[in-house]
Parts: sequence; structure tokens; C-alpha cells
Amino acid sequence: MSRVVLVHGAWAGPWVWDTVLGPLRAAGHVPHVLSLPGVGVWGDDDVTLDDVAAHVADHVREFDEPVVLVGHSGGGIVVTQVAEMLPDRVAGIAYVAGMMLPSGVDFGILCDSLGLEAPVGISAWLQPTADGRGTVVPPEAGAAVFFHEAAVADAIGAARRLVPQLETARLMAPMWTPERFGTVPRLYIEATLDRSIPLVAQREMQRLVPGARVVTLDSDHAPQLSARDELASTLAEFATRVAAEAAAAL
Repeated sequence: MSRVVLVHGAWAGPWVWDTVLGPLRAAGHVPHVLSLPGVGVWGDDDVTLDDVAAHVADHVREFDEPVVLVGHSGGGIVVTQVAEMLPDRVAGIAYVAGMMLPSGVDFGILCDSLGLEAPVGISAWLQPTADGRGTVVPPEAGAAVFFHEAAVADAIGAARRLVPQLETARLMAPMWTPERFGTVPRLYIEATLDRSIPLVAQREMQRLVPGARVVTLDSDHAPQLSARDELASTLAEFATRVAAEAAAAL
């Protein structure tokens, strides 16, 4: 048994993990889903990566045993930072079509290095919030870019649940070291049909941040809907393995 802390990405929420909660519990794990600051509503102050990572780290500290962190999309930046903060409390990290970025590099820098023409992915369709500090994903764009391989009803339903995102809590670059984050076992679940984080960008992150086991799913940016069974079984197997390794090391 292990505790699995599931971290959503930009414009999303804990609901993105609904399809994997039952299978994780059936495999003997205890899933925990979090709502990140800077998503949906925000105050006058900006929310930075330090704020978001501290929010998740506070949750991780509540447990006696090391946890498994799972980051979807931009949630990958957050789990990377938490592992850098608390390497002894993290048994493993799984990235689901996630941003497993090199230290000091944000997604825009990565895309520029690959020669990808801007705007990449959903960026072409984003609309500003009234205060100019956030962005909104139009439902039709969300369905077409994030959820295009899911059943139509699932894609439309998910796209309608997307909420405004504070830009300072999205455009982030992790800062990590080989001695801390670099010691934590990792899994990268790549999505071959992803229109948000192109496969070439996913594989460049795997090259620049080596050491992760890679599992390939023929899915869009949200395998939680388009490859739910394969995703759930992959996460459960990884959690079982790294939890056993962490327990044996104690």
C-alpha cells in the first residue's frame, strides 16, 4: 500500500483524476487529490511555483511514510519542485503527459529550443481574464486540444469544467539538483497523440532529464479519459514497485 498524491495541471482541478481513483484503491493504494492555488480564483497577490509547491509539500508532510507523486501536464513542474524540497518523503514521481523540465527551463524555452513555431498547443486559443492576470480555455478549444481522443460526451464535459488559470502559477520553471530530485525514481507516461505538449517536446524532456522509465500510451493530453484503463494500471504498478523499494530501504 502507498499513498498516491495526484496533482492536476493548468485550468483543471482534482476531477481530472476521477477515473483512476477506483483502480488505485482496488490495487491497495490510497489516492489523495489536491486543488492547487492560482486555479479558478485568486487574490491580489501573485501565486508562484514556491507557493504551489509549498501547498503540496505541506500535504506530503502529513504522512509518516514516503508518498508517490503524480503530476499531469503542468502539474509535473509542481511535483518536480516538491521532490527537490522533500526527496526523503517521495518514493517516486510519475509524469502523465507532464512537464518533466530541466532545472531553470520553462516550457516556452523548451519549445523554442526545438524550433517549434509559437504558439504551441492550447496557447493559440487562450483568452485573458478580466483582470489581465490569468487565462481561460474556451470549451471548444479544450475539447479539440486536450480531450480529442475521448468519447464526445466525456470531452465536452471535461472541457466545460476547465476554469481560469493565474499565469504566474502556470508559466513556471523548476529548480532542482541531481542530489535531491535526481535521486527519486521516476516514470514518464508519454501520450503520442498529444496536441498540448507535442510528443517531440515530451521526448526532448526525457532526453534532457534522463533516468525515467517510459511507458507509451496512444492517447491525447488526458489519458485519464482516452486511455483510462492503461493509465490506471500503469500508475498502480509503479506505486506498488516504488513503495516496496522505499520500504526495503528503511
